[in-house]
Amino acid sequence: MDYQTFPPDKDLREFVKCFWTLKVPKGPNPQRQRIVPDGCIEIIFTLGDDVKRFVSKRKYIIQPRSMVLGQITEPFYIEPIGIVDVFAIRFFPGGFIPFTTLSIKDLENKETKLEAVFEKNVATDLERKITHAANTEERIQHAQAFLLNQLRDSEIIDNILKSTVDLIFSSKGRISIHELLKNDPSKRRQLERKFSKSVGLGPKQLARIIRFQTALRMLLNNEIENLTNLAYENEYYDQAHFIKDFREFTGINPNKFFKDKELNLSTELYAKD
Repeated sequence: MDYQTFPPDKDLREFVKCFWTLKVPKGPNPQRQRIVPDGCIEIIFTLGDDVKRFVSKRKYIIQPRSMVLGQITEPFYIEPIGIVDVFAIRFFPGGFIPFTTLSIKDLENKETKLEAVFEKNVATDLERKITHAANTEERIQHAQAFLLNQLRDSEIIDNILKSTVDLIFSSKGRISIHELLKNDPSKRRQLERKFSKSVGLGPKQLARIIRFQTALRMLLNNEIENLTNLAYENEYYDQAHFIKDFREFTGINPNKFFKDKELNLSTELYAKD
C-alpha cells in the first residue's frame, strides 16, 4: 500500500489540507475496508478499478469515478474490485464552501458525482485532465488550476467560523463548546448555524472527531502506553468515555483495532495525517 500526501500552493493553503494518492496492487482476495470520520470533505478520482461502497452487509453501490465525499459521521465500508489507484483533494473543515453553491449539509454521509456539484462540462473536463495526466505532479497542477478558477470569494469563509475551526485544530479537539463560545451562550445557535452551512458538522461534533483523530494517531504511533493514559491525555472524562467515542467513529473497541484487517486502510491514512 502506497499512500502519499502533497501540500497545496500558497493560494489554496487556507482551503486545501492536502492532495493525496493511494496505490494498492490487486490482491487474490479483495478486503473490505472501514473508513472512519476525519472532519474533512474530499474530491476523489478513481484512476484504477472500480470501488464498492457497502450500503448494508451484502448490498453495495459502485462509487462514481469522480466524486465529492461529504462529511461522514459514522464509519462506512468500501472494497476495491481490483487495482487501487486514487488521486484526491482533502479540504479543511469549512474549506470547501468557497468552491460550490450547494449546501454542504446535503453532501453528508454520501458520495456525490462531480458533475452534480460543478457544471457538467467543467467537471467532465477536470476528470479527463486528471485521468490522462502523466503523473501526480501534473494532476496537482490541473486540480489547483481548477480550484483557483472555481474560487468564488475567499471572504465567503466567515472569520468567526474560521477562527473557531482553527481553535478546534490547535487544541486538537480538546476544547468544550463553552470555551469555544468564550462564556457567551447566546452565540451558540448562531455558531451552530454557521458550522452547519459551511462545515457540515456542528462545532461540538467537529471537536469530537478531531479529538478522536488525535487519539487515533497517538494509538497508531504507540505514543501512550495504555488506554487510560490515552483517554486522559486527550482530556476525555474517563476511559469509558473515550471507548464510547472510539466505537462510535470506528465501530470497534480500541484494544481490537490492530487486529482488525478491515482497518488497514484507515491505519495508513491517519497514522501520519
